[in-house]
Amino acid sequence: MKIIKSINRLNNHVNFKANVGFVPTMGSLHKGHISLIESAKKKCDKVLVSIYVNPSQFNKKKDFNTYPRNISRDIKILKKMSVDYLLIPKTNEIYKKNIKKRFKISNRDKILCAKYRKGHFEGVLAVINQFLKIIQAKYMFLGEKDFQQIFLIKKYITKKFKVKIVNCKTIRYNRYLPYSSRNNLLKKKDLDIAIKISKKLKLFYLSIKKKFKNKEDIKKIKEQILNYNIDLEYLEIRNKFDLSKKFHRFNFKIFISYYMKGIRLIDNF
Repeated sequence: MKIIKSINRLNNHVNFKANVGFVPTMGSLHKGHISLIESAKKKCDKVLVSIYVNPSQFNKKKDFNTYPRNISRDIKILKKMSVDYLLIPKTNEIYKKNIKKRFKISNRDKILCAKYRKGHFEGVLAVINQFLKIIQAKYMFLGEKDFQQIFLIKKYITKKFKVKIVNCKTIRYNRYLPYSSRNNLLKKKDLDIAIKISKKLKLFYLSIKKKFKNKEDIKKIKEQILNYNIDLEYLEIRNKFDLSKKFHRFNFKIFISYYMKGIRLIDNF
């Protein structure tokens, strides 16, 4: 595995005329990331993984400082998976002088996580935009746990580039809770509660699929979730294609965000 620490020298090491798959991460790799990399290896001749904790997508400095980091462990995992390239870029190379660290999005898109994490997606879009200016990959692999993120990247960024987005299914811990780097910050008892919340949402999703009128039970589900002593940001049902509130039984998705002992978790079904 070639470890590249300068984004400016990337073209010296990677032949982008080949079928290259790009997997952007913030490190602290888990089974969700591993699944993305495995998908990339199946579809592409070469795989490029990036590890970069992007400061501009954190709306709280404490959240940025406490975000799990373990680069030596990550490198061991990637080497074991026979990843071709690992990019660990420097912030001053990504955000050079006069390059904006935030990408503008419309007020219409300031919903769900974009409403509660002000500036978050603006930062995500900015860094992906900078990456794709240099990383001329054929495919980029993203996990559906961050469903709104994929939606916004497709809407604002990838139409400017030749890269194709590959949506990868959410990989779940104990069948219900999505794998997340932030899970490492939770105690066992809190992790168990998070699993119960995800299970409750999945059952709610299945009940709506079976009988669409059951969507009206969302207030009851919200009350049940609040009994777990969590700080709920939102629990909403939206159209999975445009994230509007106009949906039917064949195109709906349930979205949730909440804080568990100060750790922010998201999920969708």
